[in-house]
Amino acid sequence: MSDETRPAPDRPGPEPAEIRFFGTTWVHHDGGYGLRRAGVAIGSLALAAAGAVVLRFAFQGLEIAQVGSLLNVLIVACFAICSAVAFRRTWERLTRPATDPAPDRPADRSAQSLLLIGFIGSLLAYFCRSLVEAPGEGVRRAEYEAERERYERRRNARTGNPAAKKAPKAKKKRG
Repeated sequence: MSDETRPAPDRPGPEPAEIRFFGTTWVHHDGGYGLRRAGVAIGSLALAAAGAVVLRFAFQGLEIAQVGSLLNVLIVACFAICSAVAFRRTWERLTRPATDPAPDRPADRSAQSLLLIGFIGSLLAYFCRSLVEAPGEGVRRAEYEAERERYERRRNARTGNPAAKKAPKAKKKRG
């Protein structure tokens, strides 16, 4: 995405992780960060609106087919519940660090179909988060700062020449 905010190869230390649509511009909020956030917010809201229109057409098709009011209610409830669950899961993924570092957790695999059905909720969570910061920026920033702190502690602990350290003095025997 943007290489201007990446640390130079000669600069030691951890590099920040990239965020989709933002690269590493989230570190210093440069390289069109504000415009990218606005674009992500507008894009996710437009996609959610387009998804709602498509779902409305599908619902009208069910009304034309006269499948019955019970099925209509069940389908509306299904999409509403799936969207609410997808919103919550997406929001948590964007605001809280993962407790399990494995990217392919069983809980995520089992919820993929639920998130697919509730895609409007995921898009709305992405929109709401992009109004505050780049989606996922808080989690990535906390991870990056923790890595930088660990790196600085390790580097400071190794300063000095270990060969120049004074050897412990031997105790004299009293005799």
